[in-house]
Amino acid sequence: MATHLFKEFEPISSKQWKQQIQFELKGADYNETLVWESPEGIKVKPFYHIDENEVKIESPPSNGFRIIQNIYVYDVKKSNERALDSLKRGAESVRFTIENDAVSLNDLMENLPKENVTYYFNLLFLSSEFIKKIDAFANQNQYKIVILQDPVGQLAKDGNWFESLEKDFLHLNTISTVSTPTVSCKIDLYQNAGANMVQQLAYAMAHVNEYFNRIEKISSPITFEVAVGTNYFFEIAKLRALRLLFNALAKEYNHDFDCHIIATPTKRNKTLYDYNVNMLRTTTECMSAILGGANGVSNLAYDAIYHKDNEFGDRISRNQLLVLKHESYFNQVHNPADGAYYIESLTEQLAEKALALFKDIEANGGLITQLIEGTIQRKISESAQKEQDLFDSGKEVLLGTNKYPNKNDKMNHELELFPFVKINQRKTLITPIIERRLAEKSEQERLSLEQQP
Repeated sequence: MATHLFKEFEPISSKQWKQQIQFELKGADYNETLVWESPEGIKVKPFYHIDENEVKIESPPSNGFRIIQNIYVYDVKKSNERALDSLKRGAESVRFTIENDAVSLNDLMENLPKENVTYYFNLLFLSSEFIKKIDAFANQNQYKIVILQDPVGQLAKDGNWFESLEKDFLHLNTISTVSTPTVSCKIDLYQNAGANMVQQLAYAMAHVNEYFNRIEKISSPITFEVAVGTNYFFEIAKLRALRLLFNALAKEYNHDFDCHIIATPTKRNKTLYDYNVNMLRTTTECMSAILGGANGVSNLAYDAIYHKDNEFGDRISRNQLLVLKHESYFNQVHNPADGAYYIESLTEQLAEKALALFKDIEANGGLITQLIEGTIQRKISESAQKEQDLFDSGKEVLLGTNKYPNKNDKMNHELELFPFVKINQRKTLITPIIERRLAEKSEQERLSLEQQP
């Protein structure tokens, strides 16, 4: 028998709450004191009430999230051994990044389990023959493989197509009949470069719309590779809005499949100094990804920006997800964000603003046209500079970096990787979108001081 603990209390309306808050403010202005505006232009209120949230956004049933291990394939034998070890130690999926078609699939997949494991093949090249080979291998050996192939993302990040617009889409149309999912949208680039959430969502829709328009047949789910930042509730809403917008767009093309979302913590707020704080950042970011409905989560190691892949960093990042899954039970609650008026309001507002921007992009030629014209790059740069100014002024805080830094922290001898934007002068079709961390300038200044006698 259900017990209604609060049945003796009269319900309080939104208007009554506002009146009480106004009384407690003792004359201070409600909007100026308690309402703040996000970079996306969303006004965030101090409370949300059922009176003002009649529209409920239904989330799809959650099947839990999968823990993904990233492996860059340099040496096939070592990559196979690392995949086996990672799966034994808690990983549930593996994302292989492959540079060329010389990789032996038999050697790479030797003895890897087939049941309840998804293998993602992130290809840094475009070859319809190799993709057909992967598809045949997957069917013959009963592996669940998803190919992450994104020529539009290649153009945005590199500045050039794999070959050309016509040839790249010829490849995609050639492989559109294979049973293995092949199309992905690497929209993590937009977040890591400084785009705000409305831009990220709008560019994601414009990105996938290029594929809907240019590929004659898409019959399997499209994968979004998303970066998740530290604005906890907004990031939950962002992923929910992404799925909502995708389903609405797919319906217009008579597609009945859902999207598949792989989330990774952003690089933008990660720091070289006081690097252990990165573990706190990635933990909350992974939580947002899970609660937002990501199908798979690939954590970012605390030392990823300055260390090569290493066993300790992998283990810690994987264990963060294992704790969330098996000790915090994040995979046990289906659709935990449903019914949270704040998150539902954010989801609706992000989706509406992103849809308006998406329509504007399409009215002006679409994503590829606006990349070639430089419009997308300019808009992201403007958004990134606003955030950079907030960081430089101390209004956006990264603990241990622009607030409470440890002056005795030395990193000069720890660098195995170059942690800053690299300038590579070369000829490109468009200006590439550049990923840049907020702390780069201040870190370079600190490193230069370390090198002085």
